[in-house]
Amino acid sequence: MSPLRGMALKLSAVFLFVIMASLIKASADVVPAGEAVFFRSFFAIPVILGWLLFRRELATGLRTRNPMGHFWRGLFGVAAMSCGFAALGLLPLPEVTVLGYAAPILTVIFAALLLGERIRLVRMSAVMLGLGGVVIVMLPQLGNEALGTAARWGVALVLLSATLRALAHVHIRKLVQHETTSSVVFYFALTASCLSLVTSPFGWVWPDALTAAQLIGAGLFGGVAQILLTSSYRHAEAAFLAPFDYASILFALIIGYAIFDEIPTLHTIIGSVIIIGAGGLIIWRERQLGVKRGPARSNLTPQG
Repeated sequence: MSPLRGMALKLSAVFLFVIMASLIKASADVVPAGEAVFFRSFFAIPVILGWLLFRRELATGLRTRNPMGHFWRGLFGVAAMSCGFAALGLLPLPEVTVLGYAAPILTVIFAALLLGERIRLVRMSAVMLGLGGVVIVMLPQLGNEALGTAARWGVALVLLSATLRALAHVHIRKLVQHETTSSVVFYFALTASCLSLVTSPFGWVWPDALTAAQLIGAGLFGGVAQILLTSSYRHAEAAFLAPFDYASILFALIIGYAIFDEIPTLHTIIGSVIIIGAGGLIIWRERQLGVKRGPARSNLTPQG
């Protein structure tokens, strides 16, 4: 184990995922979300195959005993990714990033409902605190008529994305009991590529050179980020690495301001602090309880 290397890999992965989201946001006015999902997933496959070949895990990555399990994981993931990508075209990057952290909070709830995990006072308090942070971030969109319906649709889509990601996370917890990390990573990219094609009759466009480069770059960055994320758990424990997820909020604030001229609101900043605090409390409590999250956490991308 090398915690510092694990931390460096995790932060690099988080940064690349924010870059990926920025590229998707930059193309959101040109291509529909389903098409963006296809590019993000399809162009990640060569990167993932190259990684598996390099690690001599290609046979392991292609072997599965539960193909339908991968299908359902892919279905939840594609739906979550589509909603998240659509939200990027309607809301500032920092707000989409912050609201996306409703997913780990909702995961605690779904794990209790679907997996029978017990939620005691500390984790329940953290869940309520985190949901309160989400509400604070949402207030400007819900209470300002001047922002119009687009912002409200953006909030609804990102919260739906977070809900679907939480369901995907719970599903992965069951899936990794019998499937390898490599197979989960590979088959998600493959399933997402195939499922996203279903949306092709609904407004796909032929992208210009710049937009195509942005979409292909999103796929490549997403594939590399997924590898770095998975690799980070080879060098450090999940409980140690989990707090570094929240670095994406800082990265999103910087990129949103520098690239998209998006200035975070006071509500976003306050809500971010509360959500990070709630997430940290959940991580601390799960560590105290000895809850194992490594395999599942290493396969959950910020989109699904």
